[in-house]
Amino acid sequence: MGNDWIDDEGFRANVGIILINSDGKLMLGGRVGARGWQFPQGGILEGEPAEVAMYRELEEEVGLSADDVELLGVTRDWLRYRLPDKYIRRHSKPLCIGQKQRWFMLRLTAADERVRFDVGDRPEFDRIRWVDFWRPVNEVIYFKRRVYARALHELGSTAYPDDIPPRPRWWPKRWRAVFDKDIARYQNGSESLPRTPSSRRG
Repeated sequence: MGNDWIDDEGFRANVGIILINSDGKLMLGGRVGARGWQFPQGGILEGEPAEVAMYRELEEEVGLSADDVELLGVTRDWLRYRLPDKYIRRHSKPLCIGQKQRWFMLRLTAADERVRFDVGDRPEFDRIRWVDFWRPVNEVIYFKRRVYARALHELGSTAYPDDIPPRPRWWPKRWRAVFDKDIARYQNGSESLPRTPSSRRG
């Protein structure tokens, strides 16, 4: 894990990046050598501010700099998910049982063609897709779906101030029930709404 920041409960600090283009589509990256799709994300080094980690990961994973984007919003609190048992490396110290993430919504101000995969030492992605707003919840691995739905719900208004796109009507009822429960928790005051950063870069 190197200098990764893993807290006392075993959650690795991480940033997640939602990148929206001028057409209102969100970027999904295709994992190298795999069929999976996900938003760019990466670990926060111990002592590293979350925003600094976000720009570092943005450049390493998709070749974009702060000059290529506008920072629209960031979740106020950590969003957590646990790893299924089969993904936990039991012999690693400290033990990591999941991720706690700060999510950022960015608007791409440069051309889509600015995205590249050869900046980091070990490319995470080898392809991208631009998809409708809620599509990433369907595409990501199952144990990240709740966090994706939460992040999109919290930050959607920073990109769509009038109203975020409606959720797909064909989502399974069990998904809707779980996501509605998560959203109700902070709407009832147990969790915070997103904030808009005091300073914008781009």
